[in-house]
Amino acid sequence: MANISYKDSGVDINAGNSFVEAIKSDVKSTFDNNVIGGIGSFAGAYAMPRGYREPILLSATDGVGTKLKLAIDSNRFDTVGIDLVAMCVNDLICNFGTPLFFLDYYATGKLILESAKEVVSGIAKGCREAECALIGGETAEMPGMYSNDDFDLAGFAVGVAERDDLDRVSKVKAGQSLIALPSSGIHSNGFSLVRKLFFEKLEMSLDSDFNGKPLIDTLLTPTRIYVKEFKANRDKIKALAHITGGGLVENLPRVLPDNLKAVIKRDSIKVLPIFEFMSQYIDIDEMYRTFNMGVGMVAIIDNRDVDSFCKATDGYIIGSIEEGEKGVELV
Repeated sequence: MANISYKDSGVDINAGNSFVEAIKSDVKSTFDNNVIGGIGSFAGAYAMPRGYREPILLSATDGVGTKLKLAIDSNRFDTVGIDLVAMCVNDLICNFGTPLFFLDYYATGKLILESAKEVVSGIAKGCREAECALIGGETAEMPGMYSNDDFDLAGFAVGVAERDDLDRVSKVKAGQSLIALPSSGIHSNGFSLVRKLFFEKLEMSLDSDFNGKPLIDTLLTPTRIYVKEFKANRDKIKALAHITGGGLVENLPRVLPDNLKAVIKRDSIKVLPIFEFMSQYIDIDEMYRTFNMGVGMVAIIDNRDVDSFCKATDGYIIGSIEEGEKGVELV
């Protein structure tokens, strides 16, 4: 009986080594002065930044969900890495954490070098935009778990904050304004429903026209990263809510005390065309519980700072904080 090799079982060690070499330049492009060492060690090393009185490390982890299926079906892999970073770092800043470094996990049935390199290039681009370093990752070929073309991504971000800055809920007061920071699109939530609507119910294709361009262009628009806006305006922000799965109605209460509610004027929201289209086929309450509807972040701001905050960002007022039972009222 002939001997068998690891490659015979579907795992190519040489391909993995080639992949590491191929991504080195992208990874190094994210490094800052706090990165210690380089690629290839057993763990990534990052020096604690100076200047913090009581530094607290924060962590966040997330994936991209079934948006990956659209990337696979369309053979377009340059944006999902940005999504991966965005979903993690956008959570960190809601706890006033400045992103420091990022790690990724890429699991696939068969490592296709060019596709994987595009994914990591997108991760590196997201890290540069979020001003954090990509200091480690893991690639796993698992032919018994995934079909050849399938893959999954997980991201892990670490940030730092002052202990005094962690409690945002206590800073929220009646009369403050709710400022929407627009989303770039659907971001990375609700894609099981998106896929069911467009490709099962409506029987559209990836290349179907939507607002003058292929539908897939709109669906794969990467999640917006809000780190730079946060850093530039943190002194004006009382609280910040990342509008992900659950929409406005489930994410805003996470930054509210028990005696206050967020009152949002529905007509003030600049709903994106993709959501207007989908609303023809999905109940509006379901839309607001599933999607961001065009609002990627909500900042709670003192009224005296609203004008300067909106001028410094592309934010706009959608409502206010009022006395009442914790929750969100859409009026």
